[in-house]
Amino acid sequence: MGGVRLADGQARAAALVGVVHWAARGLLTDCLVTGHVHEQVAGGLHRNVGWLSALMGNLAFHLDDHTGARAHLATATTYGTRTRTRTDDARLTAWALGAQSMVARAENRYENALAYAERAVAHSPAGLPKAQAHAWAQLTSLAGLGREQEADTALAAAARELEADPAGFAPGRFGFDAAEYTLHQAESAIALGHHNRARSAAETSIAATAVATPGWAAATLVLAQAEAPTQPADAAQRALDVLARVPAARLRSTSRARLARLDQVLADVPATGVGGFHERVRVLVPLIDNHGNAST
Repeated sequence: MGGVRLADGQARAAALVGVVHWAARGLLTDCLVTGHVHEQVAGGLHRNVGWLSALMGNLAFHLDDHTGARAHLATATTYGTRTRTRTDDARLTAWALGAQSMVARAENRYENALAYAERAVAHSPAGLPKAQAHAWAQLTSLAGLGREQEADTALAAAARELEADPAGFAPGRFGFDAAEYTLHQAESAIALGHHNRARSAAETSIAATAVATPGWAAATLVLAQAEAPTQPADAAQRALDVLARVPAARLRSTSRARLARLDQVLADVPATGVGGFHERVRVLVPLIDNHGNAST
């Protein structure tokens, strides 16, 4: 479908990927490959390239390019652990490993996801970074494997790390805020079959976000998944609200995956709004690839 015209939002997403690629290539080619730079400066550049690689991996994942995500995140991990060039960065290493765990979970490779998560926890500095590794990577992987007691232990560890961190939550691409923390709790509760607990956590996550943002869409769709077994009409209407407020070009791959899971749960359920929801999912405009083309 290479001839499909892209919406403005899709074009901006593709352009952003291109800009990040250009920046990383420039740093590598001009400074690192040629070697025309002082060693201490090179260390800082290596670290920056590592974080740019992490950003590229994150962008690729949310554009549903898992192959690109795995490659960029592996590169980020390598740069994070390079002691030879004085770029050893535990925060970068832990974040990149946590993101690799996220990609593995999206592919239903939960044992691999847990292995990445355990490494992320081991590399994480104390406080917020370790709390993020416990909740974002370890808790969700354990829940996906049905290991409830260990999942509860991971959640408790995350709470202790947050309580001990004087700075508290930090927003941003590589940060960790209250909305994300409770979103992971909600999604893990669903995986473990605790839908009432999931509803409460998802509602808390929604309250901490702005309407129509990616975080709001994620939390709202998780709440819909929690409602689906007992309140299918409410679940369908909630998902339709997301589709009405968030243009298809701005729906991340993770939100699309949640929509697909909800669509499966509501299959053949004779509730108000379910048919309309099925149709909206069926005609949803596809994501794009890194070249700016609509994916098939």
